[in-house]
Amino acid sequence: MVAIASYGAYIPIYRLGRQEMAQAWGIPGVPGERSVANADEDSITMAIAAAFECVAGIDPASIDGVYFASTTPPYTEKQCASVVAGALDLRQDIFTADFTDSVRAATVAMRAAYDAIESGSANSVLVVTADNRPAEPETMWEQLLGDGGAAFLLSKEGPATVRGFQSVTSEVIGPWRRSDDRYVRAFEPKLDTKYGYMASMVTAAKALAEKEGVGPKDISKGVFSAGDPRAHAVLGRQLGLEMPQLQDSGFLLLGNTGTPQVLMMLAAALDGSKAGDKLLVANYGDGADAFLVEVNDAFPTVAGKRPLQTYLMNKRMLPNYNAYASFRKLMERNRYVPPSSPVTYWRDTKMELALYGSRCRKCSTVQYPPPRVCVECGTKDELDEIQLARKGTVFTFTLDHLVGGEYLNTPVPRVIADLDGGGRVFLQMTDCDPKEVSIGMPVELTLRRLHEGAGFHNYYWKCQPVRGG
Repeated sequence: MVAIASYGAYIPIYRLGRQEMAQAWGIPGVPGERSVANADEDSITMAIAAAFECVAGIDPASIDGVYFASTTPPYTEKQCASVVAGALDLRQDIFTADFTDSVRAATVAMRAAYDAIESGSANSVLVVTADNRPAEPETMWEQLLGDGGAAFLLSKEGPATVRGFQSVTSEVIGPWRRSDDRYVRAFEPKLDTKYGYMASMVTAAKALAEKEGVGPKDISKGVFSAGDPRAHAVLGRQLGLEMPQLQDSGFLLLGNTGTPQVLMMLAAALDGSKAGDKLLVANYGDGADAFLVEVNDAFPTVAGKRPLQTYLMNKRMLPNYNAYASFRKLMERNRYVPPSSPVTYWRDTKMELALYGSRCRKCSTVQYPPPRVCVECGTKDELDEIQLARKGTVFTFTLDHLVGGEYLNTPVPRVIADLDGGGRVFLQMTDCDPKEVSIGMPVELTLRRLHEGAGFHNYYWKCQPVRGG
């Protein structure tokens, strides 16, 4: 048996109303809003944020593999799954792999994890997925797309079982992006919807239902990826499902999040599920994957773990299109890039990604970065490694207007935070209104992309106001 042991999802805090985008270019607007990743977020940081929700309360040493799925990996020649494994402080002898080049990559990774567990080569595999798909300015794609992430832990035991994988492949020229393209391209949406999306999804879903012996009335929720709400509803009718049986795709509130969309929808369906529910999951992208999820027991409540709804409701609206353009770096200009060293980054990986400090054996003072000499009692080389907490409070702060040699109208909060369980760290604050920062304010740490020094992505921790708290 292969089961879902845990799951989690992540949505960036920022949203932009589609009417704001339409007004910026004088084009028609689609109702609703879309999620927007901050300038310091990418598919790795969003996948890690979802993964932390997924593995809350779970021993990292029990995970045997990490599969990363995205059409927008920050690296095309370097494994992204290894960065995720480092941030989660997983064992070094695990198996890691990246899945990309199609928005179906999430369910391809799920099937690979399923096969690994079913074959006995692994006991548990973590599938993480996120996307931050680029859209050409002054096009409808800017309004249709959205950003987010999801993570699922498959194991031999868990509250929900997974079975009946069914796949089909299809070579229909739908949305695509060549290796030298910056933006998503499309030819004829009606062609892709009818002969690609509908044909593939119906074939895969019906084959799965026949193999597993389930009919439309047996399905509690149909969890179907979709580029737009109309195609989603039509697919449901073709499969004999009523509207209440269809899991909302989140299009009006988030947009089409691409690779993680179907797993974000599955997370939302599981949040509201009960024992006995059967969820029919189908995902499209150059063909389709389908599988069945049967809920046997309620997922356990884990302290501090947030459901998708918390991320959905906790948001900040961007004031205008200019803010979005700044996040996406649509305006070309010279930018300050701090110096960096791949050797130093490698040497400090455990400290920087897994957030390890040290505790003095004599006075128990927790310190970061780890020193040789205790700052409190002066004891030398008598400190033990300790992983720091990712929550704390603001001890003091300043608002920095001068960043990278440039004066900013909106200052960047620089924070000294006291972490729960000990340790005082100096961090930049993100996802906040600088006017709301105060001493004693609760914060949580989030891994973000700092800069591109030495031509690679430098990841490090920042702090943010507690989401939903």
